[in-house]
Amino acid sequence: MSHNSWLHRMVRNSVVKPLAKTPVTPNQLTIVRLLTGIAAAACMAIGPGWQALGGGVFVVSVFLDRADGDLARLTGQTSASGHRYDMIADTVCNALILIGLGVGLRDGGYGLWAAPMGVLAGSSVAAILWMVMRMEDLGGHRAAELPSFGGFDADDAVLLIPVFVWLGMAEGLLTAAAIIAPLVALMFFGMFRRRLASSEPQ
Repeated sequence: MSHNSWLHRMVRNSVVKPLAKTPVTPNQLTIVRLLTGIAAAACMAIGPGWQALGGGVFVVSVFLDRADGDLARLTGQTSASGHRYDMIADTVCNALILIGLGVGLRDGGYGLWAAPMGVLAGSSVAAILWMVMRMEDLGGHRAAELPSFGGFDADDAVLLIPVFVWLGMAEGLLTAAAIIAPLVALMFFGMFRRRLASSEPQ
């Protein structure tokens, strides 16, 4: 991430700067991010009647994800352990929201296939973030960073999840996620293999 996307700037001005003057710590924000992400996934899993609420809770969770790292940088509280904790929270939340979506669509057009599709998409996201952590271990903090486009980071794409749900396109989102997430995981696997090869002694 660039740490300066439009979403970062919005959260920095509206949330992070006011919090910098309080005793709130970055890790506390990460805890709330994790709890709201799990709550959002649970709403998605209950079914369509709860999915709009789950989308709103997930937006809050994503905003908190941007806020915790910014708060750490602004207050001089950055640490390797805090960054890893943040990445683990991201992995859990971003994987569970897709798994929850699949479970919640079990009575829709895909029937019992919806849940495995959600698991495939969520597992692929978890694999991507695990490989990001491993590449950072091997090559430094930004070893797996993707370029930003027009003020958007690649991981801002998670905000499409609530948008598609609110537009009544949850099944289309599940279809796209079940196809795209594994393909992106394969791309990251290629990056990971190259990183491993470059780190081996010659």
